[in-house]
Amino acid sequence: MFESLKKIQAATESRRITDLFDDDAERAERYCAGTGDMRLDYSRTNIDDATRLALIDLCDTADVAARREAMFTGQAINETEGRAVLHTALRNLDGGSVLVDGADVMPGILDTLARMRRFADRVRSGGLTGQGGAITDVVNIGIGGSDLGPAMAVKALAPYHDGPRCHFVSNVDGADIADCLAGLDPQRTLLIVASKTFTTIETMTNARTARAWLSEGGGDAARQIVALSTAAELTAGFGIADDHVFGFEDWVGGRYSLWGPIGLSLMIAIGPKAFDAFLRGGQAMDLHFRAAPWSENLPVLLALTGIWHHQVCGYGTRAVLPYDQRLGLLPGYLQQLEMESNGKSVAMDGTTLEEVSGPVVWGAPGTNGQHAFYQLIHQGTDIVPCEFMIAATGHEPELAHHHRLLVANCLAQGQALMRGQSLERARARAGEKGFSGDELERQARHRVFVGNRPSVTLAYPRMTPFVLGQIVALYEHRVFVEGVILGINSFDQWGVELGKELATSLGPVVDGDQDCAGQDGSTAALVRFLRRNGL
Repeated sequence: MFESLKKIQAATESRRITDLFDDDAERAERYCAGTGDMRLDYSRTNIDDATRLALIDLCDTADVAARREAMFTGQAINETEGRAVLHTALRNLDGGSVLVDGADVMPGILDTLARMRRFADRVRSGGLTGQGGAITDVVNIGIGGSDLGPAMAVKALAPYHDGPRCHFVSNVDGADIADCLAGLDPQRTLLIVASKTFTTIETMTNARTARAWLSEGGGDAARQIVALSTAAELTAGFGIADDHVFGFEDWVGGRYSLWGPIGLSLMIAIGPKAFDAFLRGGQAMDLHFRAAPWSENLPVLLALTGIWHHQVCGYGTRAVLPYDQRLGLLPGYLQQLEMESNGKSVAMDGTTLEEVSGPVVWGAPGTNGQHAFYQLIHQGTDIVPCEFMIAATGHEPELAHHHRLLVANCLAQGQALMRGQSLERARARAGEKGFSGDELERQARHRVFVGNRPSVTLAYPRMTPFVLGQIVALYEHRVFVEGVILGINSFDQWGVELGKELATSLGPVVDGDQDCAGQDGSTAALVRFLRRNGL
C-alpha cells in the first residue's frame, strides 16, 4: 500500500521544506485546513501536491469512508471483541437515533446525561452534603482512561472551575492515595470510583483504602461514594446506592469514555452547561469528520501527516507540544489514545502487519520543554516530527505580555526546526563571540542546526470547553483513520491484559503465600532480594 509513497519519499528526501515555500508563495494557505475557528497548518512538512494525492489515495484504498460510517452507525467494528464503537454517540446531542443490534441507544445515553447533570448540580449547590456539610473536594479513583481523560480535562479547563476541587488517584502505589487524601476533610469529600467492571485491581485497592479513610474520619459512605460502573451487584456490595451509580455500555472503550459518566468529575468542576459545551465541541468535530472532503478534513490530514512521517519516512516518535500550561496532561492522554489503540503487530484478519504500527508519542508543554528535550529535537540524530498547539489568547488579560511571549516561542520553534542554521551562519556567529582559527571552526560546528525538520501547528482562539472537545475528538478520529489505513483494530488492547494476568498470578508469591517455584530465574531472584530487604 505504501510503495508509491516510499518512492516519492526517496526521491524528495534531500529536498528542503524551505524550498517548497520559495517555489509556492501560497503554500501556507494551500497546506492548511480549518473548521470553525480552528486552523491546522501542515505546510512545514515535506509534503507536496504529489505526496498529498498519494496519501489521500490511502483513504480510498482502505475505504475509510465505509469504515467511518460503520463506526457512527453502531456496527461492530471492534471485531476481536464483537462490539460497536460508539463514544461518538455520547456527544450526539442533536443527532438522530443510533442503533446497536436494532435498539436505539440514544434514549439511555440522554437519560444518563440528565442524571449526571442533576447529580452535579446537587453537589455544586450543596444539596448533596457530606457528614460535615457541603462537598468541598472530589476524589476520582480510576486508572487508564478512567483517570487520564478526566484528569487532563479538569486541568485544561481550570479557568471554568466554579465547583468543588477535584483530585485524581490512579497508581496502586500507596503514595498516590496517601498524598491525595492528606489535608482533605473526610466529612466533606466525595469519592468517585471509576471502573466499568468494578474489578480493576488498582482502582478497587485504592477505593477500599479511601472508603476506610472516609469512614474512620466520620464521613458517610452511603452519601459520599459514587460509582461509574455497569456492575450493579458489585457496586451494591460495596455499599453504593443505586442513585449514585452511573453506568456505560461496553461499546464505550476506556480511553474514549471521557464524554460520558467517566467525565462526572469534570462536570462537577465546571458545571453541566460548560460540560455540554465540551460535548458540543466533540460533536462539531464529528460533523466535520463525516462531511469534509479528505483534502479539507482535519482528522484525516493529521492522520495522513502522521503516516507520512512514521510509516513512510521512518521517524519513530512524535512529540506533542501544547503551548498551554493547562494542557500539561494532554501528551500523556494522547499517548494512551494512540499507543494503546494502534500499538499492534497483527492486522484485523490475524496476519502479521507488513508495516510498522503506531509511533511512540510523547511531549510536554512549551516553554518548559524548550529547556529540557528540545536540544534533541533540534540537533539530535533522530528526526522527531512535532505537533504544536497554540491559542490566540489566554485567560489572563492582565498577563497578556506573557501570552505574546508564549506565542512567539511557539512560532519560533516551528520556524527554527524548518530553517535550521547553516555552517556559514554558525561561523559568523562564532566570530561574533570572538573565536578565530581552528577554534572558530570547532565552535561553529557545534552551532549548526541541520533544520528541515517537520512540524504541524494547531491554532485556535482560546482554550474553552468547546475547543477542548474539538481537540479530543480530532485526535480520536486521527487515531481511527490511521488504524483503518494500517488495517488494525484500534479498539482492543490485549497487550494490557497479559500484564494484569501475570500480576494477579504473582500476588501470592509476593505475599509470601507461595514459593518461587515455576518462576523464571530473574523474577525469583528479585523476589528473594526484595524479601531480604523488607518486603
